[in-house]
Amino acid sequence: MTFTRRSFLGTGLAGLAAASARGLVPAGEFQAQASFVLGRPTGPAEEVARDEAYWARVALNYRVAAGFTNLEAGYFGMMAAPVLAAFHQHVDRVNAESSYYARRGYSGDLSVARSRVAAFLGTTPAEIAFSRGATEALQCLIGQYTKIRPGDTVMYADLDYNAMQFAMNWLAERRGAVVAKLEIPEPATRDNVLAAYAAALDAHPRTKLLLLTHLNNKTGLIIPVKEIAAMAKVRGADVVVDAAHSFGQVDLKVGDLGADFVGCNLHKWIGAPVGAGVMYIRTGRLADVDRMMADESGGANSIDSRIHTGTANFATFLTVPQAVEFHEAVGGPFKAARIRYLRDRWVRAVRGTRGVDILTPDDRDMVAGITSFRIGGRTSRADNQATAAELLEKHGLFTVWRNGLAKGDCVRVTPALYNRPDDVDRLAAAIKAIAARG
Repeated sequence: MTFTRRSFLGTGLAGLAAASARGLVPAGEFQAQASFVLGRPTGPAEEVARDEAYWARVALNYRVAAGFTNLEAGYFGMMAAPVLAAFHQHVDRVNAESSYYARRGYSGDLSVARSRVAAFLGTTPAEIAFSRGATEALQCLIGQYTKIRPGDTVMYADLDYNAMQFAMNWLAERRGAVVAKLEIPEPATRDNVLAAYAAALDAHPRTKLLLLTHLNNKTGLIIPVKEIAAMAKVRGADVVVDAAHSFGQVDLKVGDLGADFVGCNLHKWIGAPVGAGVMYIRTGRLADVDRMMADESGGANSIDSRIHTGTANFATFLTVPQAVEFHEAVGGPFKAARIRYLRDRWVRAVRGTRGVDILTPDDRDMVAGITSFRIGGRTSRADNQATAAELLEKHGLFTVWRNGLAKGDCVRVTPALYNRPDDVDRLAAAIKAIAARG
């Protein structure tokens, strides 16, 4: 099934029309979708980020549940209505044709999807393979990395994703290596983050693999990955980059990360169905990642032999091009600026409030949409779970507690394209009210 831009958008409109007929969305919303397609503004991204009429049209593409305000978009991204309609079509086709399609049509369609994603990421199809998420991709890249010898060091930071820390520990245990862990400074600046990595690498000269999280899931801090990767390279260390939250939240290409090994998600900020990610290995580096359990798929010189997920959800991967299409229809730079605008709005309202600690800086290069906070210096799990619970139960605002930070736990806030300024204004007022109690 080949989708052009015209047929894709038409499919989305048809899906909205059908949903309206079934009473799933208010009558006439599919007409608003047409208005959206024709109505994307022009101008600087920072100005478009404040164009509430435009973002109201974009928001019509999301069927958001009533009863609470979701400010926890970081787990996975809601599919927009045209993407959801395409997903349903793919599910119906795969289910109807069953193994006939799986054996005769899927390979070619998957190749088209792979090429579309490679172009979006700024790389080549031979350098990427689909995974079920960034975690699976990174587990393969880390667990199958071949250049660790007994006595070498693997390194990661407190803000790195817990599952990736576990993978680094497992690699070290199997290879007889040493684990080194550094703490990201709090509050962070570009200079003190770079200094922390330089000091850690100098203190552990046998570091051979460094895990870097471009945009971490705990506080939302963006670190200067490209500069740190270059720093590691001159010291003889490879870098594997966790970009789970990067693509779609930040407007960038794989080359901007300066790393040879990257794992990323498509079901967070690109809005593909859950279960879609990408593993990237730069040309010339395949030999440094073992084949997965001696897999012979595509041969030793194919990235496909480095990951093997078994039977996939066909419809999920088939829908990825439509998710990318919708993302680009909204406008990658506009989307990044809008999410950042919503973040800045609530952060600026509470920063400086007595008893409120904001855990990311306002430096435009070091934060996107995700930001975490603590109330009254409270760092325990119970305290932060209680804060998140109060925000939901008393104010109808859904956030999430995060752990693993060297200086204690926190509450994470992650707005999405369907959120409005008044959503984050209510959040700011609620945080101030909680802090005022002491």
